[in-house]
Amino acid sequence: MNAIISASELADALRSERPPVLLDVRWQLSTAAASGQPFDGRAAYASGHIPGAVFVDLDRELASTPGPRGRHPLPDLDVFGAAMRRAGVSAGTPVVAYDGGIGWAAARAWWLLRWTGHPDVRVLDGGLPAWDGPLEAEAEAEAEASAPAEGDFVPKPAGGAVLDADGAAALARSGVLLDARAGERYRGEVEPIDPVGGHIPGALSAPTSDNVDADGRFRPAAELRARFGELGVTRDVPVGVYCGSGVSAAHEVLALEVAGIPAALYVGSWSEWTSDPARPVAVGPDPQ
Repeated sequence: MNAIISASELADALRSERPPVLLDVRWQLSTAAASGQPFDGRAAYASGHIPGAVFVDLDRELASTPGPRGRHPLPDLDVFGAAMRRAGVSAGTPVVAYDGGIGWAAARAWWLLRWTGHPDVRVLDGGLPAWDGPLEAEAEAEAEASAPAEGDFVPKPAGGAVLDADGAAALARSGVLLDARAGERYRGEVEPIDPVGGHIPGALSAPTSDNVDADGRFRPAAELRARFGELGVTRDVPVGVYCGSGVSAAHEVLALEVAGIPAALYVGSWSEWTSDPARPVAVGPDPQ
């Protein structure tokens, strides 16, 4: 099954006898928008969302409290499961996640659902900007009493899809570890968020932005395979991905899935790695 879905395919699926559950996961990495106010995903959802979609809060429902394990550690499974059931997610129901742009937040929801055992999850390619159908405001949704019925999904985590700090360090030596952040952060030229710039020794720079075209849609699978192949990534080599806090890296794992290559996610990512000053840091374009 393809891990992404186009807007036209989604429109058809919503008219089918088995429509997917829709998760609206709008979120921004920056703490403030151009107005100077923090981005409010719920307010964006309330102003207009794909009809039937349910808002999911990335910071509160797809992650747990920031700390030594990073800015977006794995969520408490009870909290995550309750959020998914509230949204109408059941084990046998298809799910589509979308956000307001490139797909980082939607990919985090996709990855968590897949990791915890849901068999049918996709991300809307291009996010909400790609959707040319009607939008529904929250007041309209309430008036139509369109809240979904409670789902029955119970998260059951799989094994090898998750890396910790030691596992990421080992994979950088024995396989391929990709750094999904912007190149200047990988090289340590700038670090706007974490206390130290640079990268995990042995990791290769593979910015998430290169996974998509100018419209924010994923590049074709063949192009993605060629891109990752230039970095030594094949189906026969163990692959892992990290970023700043395990959000944009989920998008890279999704891009690898589109290319037909399984990959593990280092959820704690650079924000966890740099929380321990004893961990080594490499700078510059050289992986080592």
